[in-house]
Amino acid sequence: MAYEHASAPSNIFERRESRVRSYCRAFPAVFRSARGAELIAEDGARYIDFLAGCSTLNYGHNHPELKRALLDYIEADGVAHGLDMHTRAKARFLETFERRILKPRGMDYRVLFPGPTGANAVEAALKTARKVTGRTNVIAFTNGFHGMTLGALAATGNSGKRGGAGVPLTGVTHEAYDGYFGEETDTADQLDRRLSDPSSGLDKPAAIIVETVQGEGGLNVASDAWLRKIEKIARKHGALFIIDDIQAGIGRTGGFFSFEKAGVTPDIVTLAKSLSGLGLPMALTLIRPQHDQWKPGEHNGTFRGNNHAFVTAAKALDLFWSDDAFEKETAQKAARLRAGLEKIAASAPFAGRLKGRGMMSGIEMESGEIATEICAACFANGLIIETSGSRDEVVKVLAPLTISDEQLDAGLEILADAVRAVNARQQKSAA
Repeated sequence: MAYEHASAPSNIFERRESRVRSYCRAFPAVFRSARGAELIAEDGARYIDFLAGCSTLNYGHNHPELKRALLDYIEADGVAHGLDMHTRAKARFLETFERRILKPRGMDYRVLFPGPTGANAVEAALKTARKVTGRTNVIAFTNGFHGMTLGALAATGNSGKRGGAGVPLTGVTHEAYDGYFGEETDTADQLDRRLSDPSSGLDKPAAIIVETVQGEGGLNVASDAWLRKIEKIARKHGALFIIDDIQAGIGRTGGFFSFEKAGVTPDIVTLAKSLSGLGLPMALTLIRPQHDQWKPGEHNGTFRGNNHAFVTAAKALDLFWSDDAFEKETAQKAARLRAGLEKIAASAPFAGRLKGRGMMSGIEMESGEIATEICAACFANGLIIETSGSRDEVVKVLAPLTISDEQLDAGLEILADAVRAVNARQQKSAA
């Protein structure tokens, strides 16, 4: 996301917080409370949230039943931190995850608690694949984003993010994502050809890691057919097939997992962001049992036992995933969102095609400058929304999945007004 247009006020944040801060530059307000799909600033200004913690708050801010479950647990002196020791909270989460998610989908995975963040989940996934296969190379894809720690960053495509590493990022080969060269070029066939050619220079991989929808990369969507091909290629060449479902999962793009309708069975799945349901740090690396070859303590981390997150995660699974009602409601909201975005895209010459899938959708603009200007105009009028893409050219909607139709429509109207205002300024400038 581009942030250069905004500057934070001169205050404690500017005096003491690192210059690396970013979202606050685009949204220069101090927020004091939040509920559902709304954030409230210290000055009383109210904002519809189309960012939702970058898909960390799929169930909205401070869902009352999740909050109550956490408060009850704390009031009962429940274990807050337990390393990876056994606790009631962890047992209840694992039992609920097995009952609500894994068994109904016929899925069999061991659950590795890697640490609190998505990057932790990715690092554990890559280490697992390298341990199991004895290989070092990993294949990732153009415009992919997998995290900011060194292993995950090596699998990330964005040069701006990679440039902050300070060391060479090795062990990963970046291949073309679905549609990278246009619809006429099958990049899965290209990858298979390169891996099958002993003179291609492409080392046999330990894993192939892919996002079904590239959140930070511009809402590029992999087709089901392409994903099935990539899975077959991984099997053919002895690599583990990893799906990074950190941003696209937990209902964001349809189904609990984004890949359910594709008919693939990943060897490893990474989850984080909305897993806890309340914005508490929590991540999982799901591993097929035959690949769970770790020795005790061989992969470790202090904050793998966030019991508060276990409590809210289990409650969220019971609330939203006990049947298919929430999934159906989300699909209806996604259709409403896409219809609204279609109208907005048709209203200005610089607005192009719709991108993404489900409640992870947006509009590709002519340039990153235009997209950033639109997002700034939205913020000035009470809507928090960001850009994505290699040049920040996509205006991306990540509203809570629990947002009301009225709030969704109100946010889309603010976005439509911003597009109209930017279009009017451009026409005036051209005249």
